[in-house]
Amino acid sequence: MNRLFLFLVFFGWMANAQHQDKVDFIRGEAFIKPYGGLYKITGSITYDFKVLESVDSVFIDAKNMDFLFINLNKKNKKYAYDGKKLIIKNRFKKGSSHQLAIRFQANPTQTLYHVGFDDKIKGNEQVWTQGQGKYTSHWLPSFDDMEEKIEFDLTLNGGSTLDVVANGELIGKNFGGHETFDWKFDMENPMSSYLLGFAISNYDKQELKSKSGIPIQNYYYPHDSLKVEPTYRHTKKIFDFIEQEIGYPYPWQNYKQVPVRDFLYAGMENTTCTIFSDQYVIDSTAFVDKNYVNVNAHELAHQWFGNLVTEKNGNHHWLHEGFATYYAQLAEKEVFGDDHYYWKLYKSLKQLEDVIKRGEGQALTNPEASSLIFYEKGAWALYMLRKQIGDIAFRKGIQNYLEKFKFKNVTIPDFIKEMETTSDEDLSSFTDTWLENESLPFEEAKAQLKKDSESLATLFKMEDEFQKAQSDDIAYVAYWEASNSIHLKKHILEQYQTSLPEEIYELAFSSDTIPIRQSLLSARDLPSYLDKEKLESLLEDKSYVTKENALFTLWRSYPKERTKYLDATKNITGLPNKNVRLLWLTLAMLSENYNSPQTKAYFDELSLYTNPQYGFEIRQSAFFYLKEAFGLNDESLTSLVKATEHHAWQFKKFARDLLKELLKDSEYKTRLEKLSTELNSKESRYLKIELNKT
Repeated sequence: MNRLFLFLVFFGWMANAQHQDKVDFIRGEAFIKPYGGLYKITGSITYDFKVLESVDSVFIDAKNMDFLFINLNKKNKKYAYDGKKLIIKNRFKKGSSHQLAIRFQANPTQTLYHVGFDDKIKGNEQVWTQGQGKYTSHWLPSFDDMEEKIEFDLTLNGGSTLDVVANGELIGKNFGGHETFDWKFDMENPMSSYLLGFAISNYDKQELKSKSGIPIQNYYYPHDSLKVEPTYRHTKKIFDFIEQEIGYPYPWQNYKQVPVRDFLYAGMENTTCTIFSDQYVIDSTAFVDKNYVNVNAHELAHQWFGNLVTEKNGNHHWLHEGFATYYAQLAEKEVFGDDHYYWKLYKSLKQLEDVIKRGEGQALTNPEASSLIFYEKGAWALYMLRKQIGDIAFRKGIQNYLEKFKFKNVTIPDFIKEMETTSDEDLSSFTDTWLENESLPFEEAKAQLKKDSESLATLFKMEDEFQKAQSDDIAYVAYWEASNSIHLKKHILEQYQTSLPEEIYELAFSSDTIPIRQSLLSARDLPSYLDKEKLESLLEDKSYVTKENALFTLWRSYPKERTKYLDATKNITGLPNKNVRLLWLTLAMLSENYNSPQTKAYFDELSLYTNPQYGFEIRQSAFFYLKEAFGLNDESLTSLVKATEHHAWQFKKFARDLLKELLKDSEYKTRLEKLSTELNSKESRYLKIELNKT
């Protein structure tokens, strides 16, 4: 009877919890202590809140936590908890103010990640968060609803040899006992809980200051000091440009960027504290292949669009991602030029066209829309809106929108209304065409690109002529020489490779532009008239992608010269994912009589890269090469099984798919059955599931 009574009472409280909009949580002061490698966290949070309308309960989101005490106005308070929501029952009167203190502990399985604690590399340890959308409640009692905006101040306890980076300004670092320090961060303005974030690791930092006086701190691992400039290249220029272009002052105290290993995405725009994948930490040679510029600008733009003004819910997600993508593209235009900008728009338009032709088009008002829709179609909508209403009205509308809704939540109609007011136009047709339509007007979009970009106008003219002409009549060289556009030349090489005359390849090889020369290797089968010495010259280009592709092409095309090509590239690592080194090890072992005494050492090195001490991009490529060419040894097989429980979904999926494929082989299956008895239950969980199916 008592259990039934408690059950009914709890769900009665849950019904009343819908009154949360009648309570305003104003400030939260938190203390957090992560236990590195134990996947455990303890802490406390004290909230100050006001009651806007009389209610009989308040609730806080808290996933799978244990509570050590809960005090309301400094007195112990009974509570109800279902593993997801904490309910405080009380008669809260309109106009009253209260303080709620919670002490808790948890073992989060998501949102809080511990990396590098299970290897033997000192200084490889990291703890970091990723609360995208509504997941901060896994490591801090907080609010999944974006509409609850709070001024959060965090204090984090970290080891004496580690650095802590979090939201806001660091205002104190005090001894915390047991070889730890307490790092105290202060925020001045409110934000949604999902934008809380921190990273703990071994860092140094570069300090800059924006034109408007905002401190900018760019963090890096101490061993990556020579990569600081290329990684954070143009950061100040990007910051100054975006702030000026938006026309609304940066709304926070400072700005930080911090890399972490095995991050789930490219980056995350935690308020004042962007966390991003360390796969963007690069040297100067890699800059042409994969740089941080777009991610840098995208996450910075979110400080206005998403952080200052925040969507009410997923129906309005365009107001975050479309805007951040648009302003990041403008920043790239400022850094790389107009031609880069318009060709990027063209390529995204082609991607959208392919998706819509497959019947997979989606409206920007659809909360379930894909990233391509929210990001690329969203940016296109803003590009076309600006063309429709003009620069002055567009910029003024943006500024009014940000000022009116700062530190508040917004809907798409809120934004459209501001743009209608400043432009004195009815935007219902624009809304129908670009926001609510699952397709988009491709001819109108192409016509606009034709007006704005001379090289794209040339492309469209060329494509029209090519459709009508016979192959012998196509003037490839004339179009090549008609424009200085790198992007047009790349397009010609990549799209018409099977029919290009020898003269085009000669012109491309004679170019000193790396992206053009890189495109020479885009064909599966290169024309037979290509000169070997010219192909060999690609190995000298300052591009790791070019070096990788050139090495493979030359190794495959000229078997008698393999030793020369391997010797020329034996000391090149490549991009952060070790693209050149992993290929080199594979080709070295496949080359008959190449440095035979070292073959085992090469295999051992390739196998080592499957180990968890490396980022998942490296591990995934190493698994691929081993599986395709040599097979997995027991150590790599163990690493693969562990990878099936990795926190990064894309790598986990790869590992699970590969494991299922290996289980079809009787020898691998026998080895995996033995392995399932040697690993702990968490590590072998997925393996045992698959073994039970066979």
